[in-house]
Amino acid sequence: MEGESKPAAMGVQAAPKGKFRMPVDSDNKATEFWLFSFARPHMSAFHLSWFSFFCCFVSTFAAPPLLPLIRDNLGLTGKDIGNAGIASVSGAVFARLAMGTACDLVGPRLASAAIILLTTPAVYCSAIIDSASSFLLVRFFTGFSLASFVSTQFWMSSMFSSPKVGLANGVAGGWGNLGGGAVQFIMPLVYEIVRKIGSTDFVAWRIAFFIPGIMQTFSAIAVLAFGQDMPDGNYRKLHKSGEMHKDSFGNVLRHAVTNYRAWILALTYGYCFGVELAVDNIVAQYFYDRFDVNLHTAGLIAASFGMANIISRPGGGLMSDWLSDRFGMRGRLWGLWVVQTIGGVLCVVLGVVDYSFGASVAVMILFSFFVQAACGLTFGIVPFVSRRSLGLISGMTGGGGNVGAVLTQVIFFRGTKYKTETGIMYMGLMILACTLPITLIYFPQWGGMFAGPRKGATAEEYYSQEWTEEERAKGYSAATERFAENSVREGGRRAASGSQSRHTVPVDGSPADV
Repeated sequence: MEGESKPAAMGVQAAPKGKFRMPVDSDNKATEFWLFSFARPHMSAFHLSWFSFFCCFVSTFAAPPLLPLIRDNLGLTGKDIGNAGIASVSGAVFARLAMGTACDLVGPRLASAAIILLTTPAVYCSAIIDSASSFLLVRFFTGFSLASFVSTQFWMSSMFSSPKVGLANGVAGGWGNLGGGAVQFIMPLVYEIVRKIGSTDFVAWRIAFFIPGIMQTFSAIAVLAFGQDMPDGNYRKLHKSGEMHKDSFGNVLRHAVTNYRAWILALTYGYCFGVELAVDNIVAQYFYDRFDVNLHTAGLIAASFGMANIISRPGGGLMSDWLSDRFGMRGRLWGLWVVQTIGGVLCVVLGVVDYSFGASVAVMILFSFFVQAACGLTFGIVPFVSRRSLGLISGMTGGGGNVGAVLTQVIFFRGTKYKTETGIMYMGLMILACTLPITLIYFPQWGGMFAGPRKGATAEEYYSQEWTEEERAKGYSAATERFAENSVREGGRRAASGSQSRHTVPVDGSPADV
């Protein structure tokens, strides 16, 4: 039977060892994070994932920096712009769910390249739009590319061990999100260059859209050419050799939708990443209209919000790992709640200080650090919710971010019901309310915010519930069991000290049994 392997005898067998340049654990996941290395397969996967996501972010938000020009050229109304903003993030809701399932079944490499290539034509078509409806359609289909975020987080969770997974997810996601800030520089710059060459305003903004299209195309080719799904190889090879069980969609779906922790994280992510998406859509136009600054200045201000991702989201992931090292999973949960709550307070303040240009810019920058750090903290928790349905749960969480963005834009920034500053204030109140359910997340083996672990509960027991006795007997759960052993530190320092690193693997990849 395809995917079948022999049962593990006398405990959990270590994964077959290869030669890796980086130190790895018993599951061949990297135990260190070398930011400026391209060591295969761990760090090469990191750089491919964040850059391809970066390109997708640039494409999705290529229109807002040029919106005053596009608005005048196409005769767009405020409602048209609001609908297009909603469309740009709504399509990715379902795309992210599909992406999560695809990662579980065929691997992050093929899943990522496929969504990027499928959405690239919409980016090029942005150059030929001539009406409000065509503007909405290209933004809608381009927004599907944001589903590559799910493959980015899944890929990092597959390549890095639990002590480094928060940092890896945070940096990959944060640097990818940088596209939302970088595009505020890129599009006006390209527009100005094209216009100075001799083009008219009407043609210049259209030619500018070829840059994100080209970037997205080449990033997908690089993922296919140089990427690798897992430390030990691509899914197809591992399924064929029997080293990895080929799962079914039904099992992946069942274990994802029945885990309440996934739904809570989807909700809370809707009001950190979802808020970030909403702000990316409105911030340039808000400063342009409210404070009467020019297009270039509005773009710089908007860029500062997105560019904070270079340190804020990675900082959130690093904080999650640091809190885990000291306090285990309970530290990760407390960190997320505190940081996201502060972000909500700052968002309320941003809506209140609309009378002052300087104060608005200062609060916006501070707000960006906290709301983006909360994103990094969220994906410091997601990899521990489920192993069998990791991809789909990552998709549910990421999709929750897009749902939050859609709801926020529909309620507060569509039409003229609210002034933009009033909508920002109410958005902050929504953040505060939707962060509270984090207090309900509880892992029997590690505890929750207000309660310690259940006596006798183990990570092995928690994750083994996703497998039947027959599946465990056939060895399908071997990788899950290795993950459980390697995640002992999530119980805090006391738990970690009680279980020394029996499965630590030296740099040369050879087992070091104690």
